[in-house]
Order: sequence, then structure tokens, then C-alpha cells
Amino acid sequence: MFFVFFLKKKESSGKQFGIKTKQQSIESICSLSLDDGKLSFDEFKSYFSDGVLTAEELKELFHAIDTHNTDNVDTDELCEYFSQHLGEYENVLAALEDLNMSILKAMDKTKKDYQESTHLEQFVTRFLLKETTNQLHSLQSSLECAMETTAEQTRQEKQGPVKPEVLPIQWSGRRSNRRLQRNSSISPNNPLLCLVNSGVYDEDNHWTIQVNRLQKLIDRLEQREIRLEPVEEEVLESKSHILIVQRQLSVQEDELEEFRLALRQYMECASAQTGCLHIAVQRLANESRFILYEFWEHNNVWKNHLQTNYSKTFQRGNVDFLEIPETLTTMLVPGKNLLLR
Repeated sequence: MFFVFFLKKKESSGKQFGIKTKQQSIESICSLSLDDGKLSFDEFKSYFSDGVLTAEELKELFHAIDTHNTDNVDTDELCEYFSQHLGEYENVLAALEDLNMSILKAMDKTKKDYQESTHLEQFVTRFLLKETTNQLHSLQSSLECAMETTAEQTRQEKQGPVKPEVLPIQWSGRRSNRRLQRNSSISPNNPLLCLVNSGVYDEDNHWTIQVNRLQKLIDRLEQREIRLEPVEEEVLESKSHILIVQRQLSVQEDELEEFRLALRQYMECASAQTGCLHIAVQRLANESRFILYEFWEHNNVWKNHLQTNYSKTFQRGNVDFLEIPETLTTMLVPGKNLLLR
């Protein structure tokens, strides 16, 4: 099954939707790769299910679209329904159709002329292709962030707060490359650090203190000899744990600007994610190394975050941005102790 909208700007006055023809007026063409051109409820549910609407809500939507009361929806009914709810996306979809045609035209000309061009002209062509790709990726990241945020907000409204799962504390087996310089602890007045796009991520004092305290605790643990002796067991309440994630990212010098843009988009999306308590970043002086701290309500919330589109996009981008693979350390700690001490 295939369903797609194409929109074009209307040359004459007024706005009308042409369902069956593709002309210069604003058109909405719905194509279904089905033998009869219609959708049964099962086919409708299979295509439109987004993990948020329940089966009952999908059935209600199906009958709202099925104005002919045939227990099937056809292209006319689909286009008529969605055309009433386009709003600002009418202009967006129209622009996408124009953009699609412009890109295809440019690609066709590139295919014909590239081999015969000079080296400088070929360089300009490659640069423009790369810049166009970056702009499209940036738009895609913003849209994916909006998709994740709106879906998560609706889930939260329906389900209410998620009860944290009690998990054992996980210790990383790697001790190297984890200790930070003490004079590089996060502080708004520390001249050795520069936050990404200074002024955008203003750290609040409470979380700054907690990050510094955690950093000193890690330093002390690494300097202390480990003794495997039995100790008195402490019973912790199920809601007292939070997950802290530390990510060390060594960025290539020539990729710094693009990395900053990707990091800013990632942090904006992660901050809006349900279950993200706080997120902070620091850059070590005279180095292209960034330390990212993420505070999550519990382990499951973080695992769900890793499956989001914006997180996967950030990971894919880091393949090109980083000199070496990132170092990731996680720690599940008693939240009440971290917050109250």
C-alpha cells in the first residue's frame, strides 16, 4: 500500500483541491497500490497506526473518513478528509513539491554536465550538493524531533507517569579515559570551558553542583583501592534511582561547526523527551573534546530514547564527526542521595 500527497501552487485566485487530475492548481493526489483502489478497515489500520491511537480511535477515524458508508475508504474520501485539516502544511507540502521538481531538474543537469566541467566547477557542484544535503538533514531532524515530541506528549496524556523499574547498579569495566581534570568541572564562570553556542544552554546552579559532585565522586572511586568485602546491604526505594549517562566525544577539527549544529539539535530534542531530567555539555579548553551529561528518570526511559529518530540521526552523524568512537559511561544512582546531599 502506498499513500502520498503532492501539492502545487494555484495560479488563479482562490483555493480548490483537484482530486483526479494533476494541474497547476493546488492538487492533492492520493495513490493506493491496491487492486480496487480502496482500503478496508484492516488495511487502513495497518497503514495509519502510529502507536498512539488505539484500535477504537482508529475505527472512529475510519468511519469519519468513510462518508459513503461503504466500510471502505477510497482516494476521494481520503483526500477530502485530509484537505480540510492541512492548515499551514498546505504551504509546506506545496513547497515540497516545488523543491522536489527543482532537485530533480538540478540532478539531471548535473548528470549531463559534470564530466565536461572543469575541476573548479566540479568542486562547486560537489559543495552545493553537500550544502543542499545538510540543509535537508537539518529540516528532517527538526521534523523528526517534532514527531517524537508530539507523539510522546499524547502518550503521556493517555498513560500518565510511567513507574520506574528497579534495576541493579551497573559499573563500567573501563576506568581509563573517564577521569576529568578537576579544574575543568562545570561552572558558569570557568574560562577553560565553552558551552555549545554559549547562551543557549544556561545551566541552573542546582544541576551544576550535582554534576561537579558526581565528577569528584568518580575521581575518588578511581583513586581508591577496591576491596571486595561484604558490606551491610542498603534497601533502596524503587523510585529513588536515576540514570546518569556520560558521553565523551572527540570531534575532528574540520567537522566542529557541523557537529555543534547536530549537538544543539540533539540536546533540544532530548530535553523535550519525557523522562529526561537534565542535559548539559562542556568542552575542554584547547581541545575539540566534548563531555555530555544526561540525567534520566530510569534505565528504560533512556533505552526508549536511544530508539528515537533524533538519537539515531545524531549517532549516524557522529560516524563522520568524531576522531574516535565515543566513550559512554552509565551509572544508576540513588536519586534522593544525589539531590539532597
